[in-house]
Amino acid sequence: MLRRAYIDAIVRAGGVPLLLAQVAEQAREHLAICDAFVFTGGDDPRTEEFGVPTHPRASVMDPARQRHELTLLRLLREERPDIPVLGVCLGMQLMALVEGGALNQCLDDDTPTAGDHAPPRESPTTDRRHALRVLVEHPVVKPGEVNSWHRQAVRDAGAMRVVATAYDGVIEAIDDPRRAFCVGVQWHPERLRDVGLDQRDANGDGVFMALMNAARAMGSRQ
Repeated sequence: MLRRAYIDAIVRAGGVPLLLAQVAEQAREHLAICDAFVFTGGDDPRTEEFGVPTHPRASVMDPARQRHELTLLRLLREERPDIPVLGVCLGMQLMALVEGGALNQCLDDDTPTAGDHAPPRESPTTDRRHALRVLVEHPVVKPGEVNSWHRQAVRDAGAMRVVATAYDGVIEAIDDPRRAFCVGVQWHPERLRDVGLDQRDANGDGVFMALMNAARAMGSRQ
C-alpha cells in the first residue's frame, strides 16, 4: 500500500511517479528505468542484519519490501551515486542504517517528548507539528514548521550528515554531501497539505521540487 499523497506530490513537482514491485532481484533493472527515487514512510525495519535485535514493540515492515529497498539503496550508493534519492520517515531511517547508522527503535523508552512526534491517541490520524532547527545552511531543508508521525527515529546518521533536528534533539533531516542529491527527512513533506500548511512550503512541495530539479539536472549532464 502506498498513500496517494506521495503520488500527488511527485505529480505537482512535475515528475512521473512509478510504483516499483518489491523484487530485490530486479533492483538493478529499476535503476535503469528511474531518474530519481523516493523511499517512502512505512512500518519499522527489522534490525538483526545490522547487529541489533528488533524492538519488541516494533511493527515490522514487509520482508520483501525491506530486502528490495535496502538492495536499491546499496546499489545507488555503489553504482549510481549520481541518481537523486529522497528518503521520507522510514526511508530516511533505512538510508541511515545502510550508511552505518543506528535507530532509536522506540522513542517512548528514553525520550520524554516522544508524544510530540507521534499521533495523539485521541486522534490517531492527525500529525503533530513543530519547528525545525536547521543546523547547516542547506539547499533543500529550510527553517519552518514540519509535521511528525513516527515512533522511531535515527539515533546515529553513520556516514551521513545531520542537517536538522526538532527542538528536543530528535534528528529530522540527514544528507550525504558527497552526492548531488541524497536527502532524508523524518517528517512527511507529502502530507503538509493535509495538516493545513501552505502547499508551497519549502519543506513540503519544495522538497519534491528539489528532487525533480536534481533529476532534470542529472539528465542534462548525460
